[in-house]
Amino acid sequence: MNNKVYYKIGEVAELLDVPQSTLRYWEKEFSEVSPKKNEKGTRFYTEENLKDLRIIKYLLKEKALTIEGTRLKLKENKTDVSNNFEIIEKLKNIREEILELRASFDKIMKNAEAEE
Repeated sequence: MNNKVYYKIGEVAELLDVPQSTLRYWEKEFSEVSPKKNEKGTRFYTEENLKDLRIIKYLLKEKALTIEGTRLKLKENKTDVSNNFEIIEKLKNIREEILELRASFDKIMKNAEAEE
């Protein structure tokens, strides 16, 4: 992530790969999502908002919890949910790196075999 202080709704939608309407809906459903708004109603999301939105998306989309289930999970123990989410994201990144290394290794091996 870069060092921006605030993100507009379009940027957040793109980062999370969800429609802007979904973000507006989640704002109504989850007290954790409370972007700042200017006089015109333009939403400005902070890094903390992004973190909360990523967790909400994870619970809804990957864990397949309902809105109510997600609310309860966040209410029960947001810290544990957040820690688990961060661990899973790190593991996904590690897996991606391993797959990239494997692809590079396979390419090197094919080139070496072709040279023989």
